[in-house]
Amino acid sequence: MEKANSKILTVSFALAAILIALTTSLLIKAFAGAFGVVAKAADSDVVRHGLPIALGLIVFAVLQFNPRILAWGEEVVTEVRKVVWPSRKDTTAMTIACVVMVLISSIIISTFDVVSGFFINFLMK
Repeated sequence: MEKANSKILTVSFALAAILIALTTSLLIKAFAGAFGVVAKAADSDVVRHGLPIALGLIVFAVLQFNPRILAWGEEVVTEVRKVVWPSRKDTTAMTIACVVMVLISSIIISTFDVVSGFFINFLMK
């Protein structure tokens, strides 16, 4: 495995573990407000802080030290490096085209909404 790919995978796995830990922490807070059992358990620092950290570390360890996941990650990084990304000029042009199309679509949909609302109000009277 290339050293650069290894660093990318390690950082990606660490970010995944951090997201899992943050999500777990937020779920504990949300469920503590909804369920009394979870609220009692969340009073403990071990559950409120230790559980998300432990879960994040477990996820990181599973991702980092599983040879099948590392091989898959290596393939993903290799394929992403082959992608030909558009230039800044092309990206700007495509973004402007998308914004113009969204504006035109919103005008058309708004017009249909106003006209149909007018006819429905006319029929209701």
